[in-house]
Amino acid sequence: MTQASTPYSDYIKGVIRTVRDWPQAGINFRDITPLMQNRAAFRKLIDAFVHQYQEQEIDAIAAIDARGFIIGAPLAYELNTSFVPVRKKGKLPFKTLSETYKLEYGEATVELHADAFQAGERILVVDDLIATGGTMLAAAKLIKRVGGEVVECATIIDLPDLGGSDAIQAAGFKIFSVCSFSETE
Repeated sequence: MTQASTPYSDYIKGVIRTVRDWPQAGINFRDITPLMQNRAAFRKLIDAFVHQYQEQEIDAIAAIDARGFIIGAPLAYELNTSFVPVRKKGKLPFKTLSETYKLEYGEATVELHADAFQAGERILVVDDLIATGGTMLAAAKLIKRVGGEVVECATIIDLPDLGGSDAIQAAGFKIFSVCSFSETE
């Protein structure tokens, strides 16, 4: 896994709010809304991603519904790439491919337009955080199914104690995160 080694990492981590015991006891929710409310922090966040990818060949940003859109759209603009949403089931109006993945309690499904990418296009997958890795892996699998090449899975936050980044790497995908939190932080 790659974590940003810029001064932005500690700054951005310091702006993220931890809400203890939400949505249930024992869960530490990492709230990124302070990053969007603070214009300097939001700019540094997007800059951290731009600096990571500005010299790489990337054809599109595939951003995961919904918080991935927050960073995916400005990043696509800055990198001069296309923006493709990976949506929750039932939200896309055209022919789609879907991938179901396991949650702690049940399953969820993400979808991608069948014509989202051309074969061989280089795609950066973006979301707000990696917890168990299910959503990111499902999105990466969809991209491969339509013929895209996943360059990397990029995220603001990695929660390595939950095993998602290990699962994503075990599936053969590289990861970039701006910062990480242990469960005790």
